[in-house]
Amino acid sequence: MFYEFRLGEKLPGLVEKMMKSYEQEPKTRHLGERVLPDRREIVHIIRLLLELIYPGFYGRQDLNEHNLAYHVGELLPRVGVRLHRQIHCCLCYKEGTTGDRGGRLRERAAELTLAFLERIPEIRERLAEDVQAAYDGDPAALNTDEVILSYPGVLAITIYRLAHELHEMGIPLMPRMMTEYAHAATGVDIHPGAKIGRAFFIDHATGVVIGETTEIGNNVKLYQGVTLGALSFPKDERGRLIRGYKRHPTVRDRVTIYANATVLGGETELGEDSVVGASAFLTRSVPAGCTAGAEQPEVRIRNKAKPA
Repeated sequence: MFYEFRLGEKLPGLVEKMMKSYEQEPKTRHLGERVLPDRREIVHIIRLLLELIYPGFYGRQDLNEHNLAYHVGELLPRVGVRLHRQIHCCLCYKEGTTGDRGGRLRERAAELTLAFLERIPEIRERLAEDVQAAYDGDPAALNTDEVILSYPGVLAITIYRLAHELHEMGIPLMPRMMTEYAHAATGVDIHPGAKIGRAFFIDHATGVVIGETTEIGNNVKLYQGVTLGALSFPKDERGRLIRGYKRHPTVRDRVTIYANATVLGGETELGEDSVVGASAFLTRSVPAGCTAGAEQPEVRIRNKAKPA
């Protein structure tokens, strides 16, 4: 039997309690203040951008050399309109305004939107190298189609590279919202401020963390559970975290970091062609061509059929 739930006379009391909660915790509300970007719109933009980056793999499936230009010509304006609107919201937020007198920020948002769209071919070039690196680095991969369609690391890197361009343009909020969407979807947490070179591969992907000031060279390979993080968080005289300094490691070209390794600190550098073993914990640099690893724990094997 269907039962219709009603608050009835309980409603005024619940509303009063909620209003008191909003008053006591103003940091968790956003009322009549700066304009905010829309999370749902940004997710929709990501999906449209994936169609542009990987035509035929995302979205429309019947593309060929005859209708591809028409498809792109129809898709680009849709991306542009939505992207412009969200960038405009981000710029208004940055300036602490709910309006845009004279349309100055709207014009700036249009410039940034066009500049971003013009960079997509270059982003695709880098992503093609990432896809190839994933295929070359994983003997279980059947082909690059499988890599694009199913590898969470490739999806996380794709969204990161898009978000990184917006971050470099000085757009607030939106880049981080994009990479946190990727984080939720793939288990890979890459800050959009990180600098990552060409042919980057994250094998298995889950649990990887790459901090804001991390610098990664070309042809680097990470495995699941790797953390490239900060060693400490210094505070100013008022006890507030000091921001904007180099806190995360530098990883040079052709480095491999195996599963669950942790590398911390802004002065920590992994030299070219170095290797970090599984479960290692590093707070100091590794010279080029060297291997750093944790000591293997003693393993005891006992036969259950025989008494100890």
